[in-house]
Amino acid sequence: MTADPLALNAELERATTRLLATLEDLDLTRPSLCPGWTRGHVVTHLARNADAYVNLLTWARTSVRTPAYASPAARDADIEAGAGRPAEVQRADLAAAATRLATAIDALPAESWSAVVALPSGTEIPAARLVWSRLCEVELHHVDLDAAYRPSDWPEAFSRRILHDPATPRAATLTTPDGTTLLAVADAPTVTGEVHALAAWLTGRSDGTDLTGDRPDLEAWK
Repeated sequence: MTADPLALNAELERATTRLLATLEDLDLTRPSLCPGWTRGHVVTHLARNADAYVNLLTWARTSVRTPAYASPAARDADIEAGAGRPAEVQRADLAAAATRLATAIDALPAESWSAVVALPSGTEIPAARLVWSRLCEVELHHVDLDAAYRPSDWPEAFSRRILHDPATPRAATLTTPDGTTLLAVADAPTVTGEVHALAAWLTGRSDGTDLTGDRPDLEAWK
């Protein structure tokens, strides 16, 4: 599994295409799986998140500190203000923001991928991890739309990367039903399931009832 941002960008483009296809004719006023958010909140968040990552890539390219968002309050206000817009406006907004991000990724010089930037959470990472971080946003929130896209639809490579992401709780040894060990954690219980089911549980997109083993309580992912 590669961590090359340019290789992962092809996966991001495919994930974004799947997301935009789901949004066709989707009622964005209905609740999402994110507490307190409609589908419109999720879509607006994804659009503004793309713009936030453009800011971070600008930071990496210019060495001028350019935060993802002006402030946490501004981020929340933008999501709230955009959530009730007509669905076609939101779809166009997300598509345009995704295009801006793709352009910024393509334009980043090779030497700038090692620049350190700060995610909205405050976590500092090399710019090279931004494409993976955005891919997580798209794939996880696609599920959060509660619109027939499920963790079982995630590409297996994505699910496997989730298991090894530094933010993923190291709470259990993870194995597949055929006995393959995906992640070994010393002095931890063993939890068994399909790769996507394990990834969904670890990221809070499943309660884990489709897994076997003594499942420990997990901290919130990321």
